[in-house]
Amino acid sequence: MSVTSLNPNWPLPLADRGAMWVFGREVVLLQGRFAGSPALQWVMKRNCSISPRQMGAVYLSLCVVSMLIASFFWAQGAPFVLVFAGLELLFLGLALLIFARHAGDRETLTLAGRSLSVEQCYGSRTSVTEFAAEWLMVEPAAGQGSLVQLSGQGRSVRVGRFLRPELRAALARELRQGLRRAPGSPGQPATQVPNAVLKDSN
Repeated sequence: MSVTSLNPNWPLPLADRGAMWVFGREVVLLQGRFAGSPALQWVMKRNCSISPRQMGAVYLSLCVVSMLIASFFWAQGAPFVLVFAGLELLFLGLALLIFARHAGDRETLTLAGRSLSVEQCYGSRTSVTEFAAEWLMVEPAAGQGSLVQLSGQGRSVRVGRFLRPELRAALARELRQGLRRAPGSPGQPATQVPNAVLKDSN
């Protein structure tokens, strides 16, 4: 039996509106300056088949079994088996630690009002870049299948690391669509973005 709990800091998804977004979702933000406002959010994360906690449990059980076997051989007069088993578990532990450090890597793009916030988490580093939708350029960083580059007001970030290369152009199109649908100032209806530079990735 599995139990799922809702993190109180997560935004609330709005009702499904015909699944017009492939990568993004419509949410209501629960915190920050746009708390209570509807927003579009894209969350892209590393594909991990096992959580760091599960991996730690598997590693500990492996350590117990390996040490029991090595201790048996040590008692039979083969002390080097214990040494090699210890070295093997040490290097395996280091490799799993590096993997676990990046298991939570993600990119979160949140379009609220006329502001696009890009949060990038890689290992222990987290960076947040804010863009005004009117001055945002969405374009490929290099050629077809490259990362999607967001730039404007002297700032630039690249997103799409956790998507397959053939899906990045679709992400760029969806970002442009979201920017075109973004509402104007609070209390104003949704409008087109006349000043935004929305370059095609093809």
